[in-house]
Amino acid sequence: MAAVREALPEERYGRSRDLRADRKLKIIGAVLGVAFLGMIGWFGYSYVTGQDISAEIIKSRIVSDTRAEAHLEVRKDRDADGHCTLRALSEDGAEVGRADFRFEEPSGRIDELVSLRTTSRATAVELVACTAGA
Repeated sequence: MAAVREALPEERYGRSRDLRADRKLKIIGAVLGVAFLGMIGWFGYSYVTGQDISAEIIKSRIVSDTRAEAHLEVRKDRDADGHCTLRALSEDGAEVGRADFRFEEPSGRIDELVSLRTTSRATAVELVACTAGA
């Protein structure tokens, strides 16, 4: 018997005619991916540059049953004014003191020792927020 060689079904094992559709999907996916990364970068940049004033507590100390101190480092634009809110916490996490401190000095970096009055003995001092402006 002679071997009859049948033709393989067209494109069964090779490239499909949907190659254009696959390429379009890859291009659309790449464009959307780049746009998404650009959006994330834009949000990050606007968040970082939108911060006019920032601060951190370098160290804190409980002075007495009615007072706590914190060494606060503030970074801001030279001409920006603002205030930071600190709170003192008791051992069970309850707030026992809160105070706002204004920073109007024409300096980009301010180190200041601030004092909070408390209603009972505090065990920690926490920076709540810093806001530029009034």
